[in-house]
Amino acid sequence: MKKTDTVVDLPVDPVVDLLGVIVAVTGEVPRVLVLDDGDDIALPNGPFVPADHAGLEDGFRQLIEAQAGLDLYYVEQLYTFGNRFRTANEIEGGPRTLSVAYVALTREFESPLEGTRWADWYEFLPWEDWRHGRPGELDAVIAPRLAAWCSETQAQTARRNRRERVNVTFGNAGATELDAVLTLERLELLYDAGILPESERDRCAIDGRPFERTTTDIGIPMASDHRRVLATALGRIRGKLAYRPVVFELLPGEFTLLRLQQVAEALSGTQLHKQNFRRLVMNANLVEPVGRTKTVGRGRPAELFRFRREVLGEKLTVGLSRPTLRGD
Repeated sequence: MKKTDTVVDLPVDPVVDLLGVIVAVTGEVPRVLVLDDGDDIALPNGPFVPADHAGLEDGFRQLIEAQAGLDLYYVEQLYTFGNRFRTANEIEGGPRTLSVAYVALTREFESPLEGTRWADWYEFLPWEDWRHGRPGELDAVIAPRLAAWCSETQAQTARRNRRERVNVTFGNAGATELDAVLTLERLELLYDAGILPESERDRCAIDGRPFERTTTDIGIPMASDHRRVLATALGRIRGKLAYRPVVFELLPGEFTLLRLQQVAEALSGTQLHKQNFRRLVMNANLVEPVGRTKTVGRGRPAELFRFRREVLGEKLTVGLSRPTLRGD
């Protein structure tokens, strides 16, 4: 092979960090743990240190304990995020960051440490909350912006593909039902259409231009691609409602059926029919009465139930129905 004087830049090894979507439901509010320094809001994150961490999940649990002092009940690996230029460090010439993300379920009664707080996850993804009908942001901002985005391309095929993508994720104009699980697809569409402030922020950073927010904010923006990670986790949780009893990880050992329904509605983002929901839960043998009651408000005492953990060994599929966002 002929030698040349060409200098070849060797690739820089990527760095690995750990990223977490920590979920709780307090009252009727779905909550996510965030880091908030007053400038950027981010999901809990930190480096994976092979010398200190026996494994990825071990490192993640250590990270959350150090950053928030939380003991996690349910943890599962979500996805590995490694897109180019997803961090400011890489944009400035540093190595690419591969983020191994986890989703974890816990309860909010444990107070997080300084620098962390609990936030309503629909503050970041308001178009996903259909519990009170079709969100106002859809018709006021999102639908007209998406229509303009579809029309701005002159290529007929590209225009058709854009419209099909909008219809699959957000439905036709005035749609009263959406697939609740397509949370990531909706987030990515809003990003690609330039509707989220992160879209312009990231383009400015890559081009070396100053960023001045000019787009209408739809939800609260997050650092890096953390809103994308959050949307991925929401879709994962909603999908698992249909076949795994993850909802019970967010409940105490004894609970009322009303409380169970409130948690299911918070996660799915839609209102559930009371009698149909209770019939589904009881017919699936997911719960059993404990022989005690609890006074809720001014009404008569409500019967207490517990999750029948034995059902995990009785069925391959244990869960509620696949959620559909339904408006008025």
